[in-house]
Amino acid sequence: MATEKGVWNIQQVRDKQLQSLWDYDTTEYALYVWGGNDRGQLGLNQPQYTKYDSPVQVPGTWKSIATGGFVGQTMHAIKTDGTLWGWGRNEAGQIADGSKTYRSSPVQIPGTTWAVVVKPRLNSTFATKTDGTLWTWGNNGNGELGQNNKTNYSSPKQVPGTTWPTSYGKLSATTGACMAIKTDGSLWVWGRNDDVGKLGLNDKNNRSSPVQIPGSWSYLSNGAEENMTAAIKSDGTLWTWGRNDQGSIGLLGHNNQTNYSSPVQVGSDTTWNGLGGGNGVLFGTKTDGTIWGWGDGRNGALGQNQQGPTIRYSSPVQIPGTTWSAGGQSKSYMGGAVGFTKTDGTLWMTGGSGDYGLVAIDGGNNVSRSSPVQVPGTDWKSGYGSISFGYMSGYALKKL
Repeated sequence: MATEKGVWNIQQVRDKQLQSLWDYDTTEYALYVWGGNDRGQLGLNQPQYTKYDSPVQVPGTWKSIATGGFVGQTMHAIKTDGTLWGWGRNEAGQIADGSKTYRSSPVQIPGTTWAVVVKPRLNSTFATKTDGTLWTWGNNGNGELGQNNKTNYSSPKQVPGTTWPTSYGKLSATTGACMAIKTDGSLWVWGRNDDVGKLGLNDKNNRSSPVQIPGSWSYLSNGAEENMTAAIKSDGTLWTWGRNDQGSIGLLGHNNQTNYSSPVQVGSDTTWNGLGGGNGVLFGTKTDGTIWGWGDGRNGALGQNQQGPTIRYSSPVQIPGTTWSAGGQSKSYMGGAVGFTKTDGTLWMTGGSGDYGLVAIDGGNNVSRSSPVQVPGTDWKSGYGSISFGYMSGYALKKL
């Protein structure tokens, strides 16, 4: 269902579809998983520590995926029928099945109209429904559930309001905090602020309910540093804030150790249209289909045909290619494996393989790649919610 307002020409509508920002896609997708399974995070109902060196299908037809939880061992996914399912670690009730029991196969969370689900590194989850309501659950030690308290919840709890985003790229989470762009373009943040000011409110105070950041905004990243945020304004400019020890803020000429507690603009371009990343790396796409990366480039994570323990980029560098999909990037929590999707339905990976993240292309050979290598097949889903990495595991959607 379309949620954007206004008048659009045919090309603009198609652009939105290709970016997975409007939910006109009625294609049915299969969920493929690979890598480590020590907490049942692959959802295959297999014993702990069962490893898969190539992608294996999880039963069902799926629409979008998100992994997170304690270092990425909890998984959530939305099926084509709008139902929400979770599995993996559950010690804080982050699956939302009303228990704290680990699950090695998907269990359904009540409701049939789920639209978007995102997960940070720690044990909390955030999801919206098609009616514009926002629901949160799991760990709440920093007020990250937006309930004006610090009470943990093992089932979904509504955050006030009915204009929360129902399309991907507008809801994001980082360690202990959440960010969301409402349908009117306003940006709201809450939760843990740390000593780096990652909420972007020009202070270091935690918030247990949503607070607005001025401006009109279009897209959010799905995380780069665990303590930083990136967002694109409605005018196509790119802004970042928070922790910067990996160069993730993207400001060439600034001290890489300088943190920012309020948004700062990256360059002067006005053609940014999507963001992705994770664990020290940020990726941004532009309207011409190019993709740019910055931050921690160890193990070839930035696709620059370079490897080494100290490679950092403090400003965006281009990754070869011109058909990358907006928001179709994800990086694992350990080892540095990165996945990218293209608008032609191809899936690519680069980076480290020590966390099993690259087994989709190397069959478990534990070989790092410093430039993107294609995963077999041309029917992979592109855009936001199509690919995700956890701890020692990978997830991607492919056309049935």
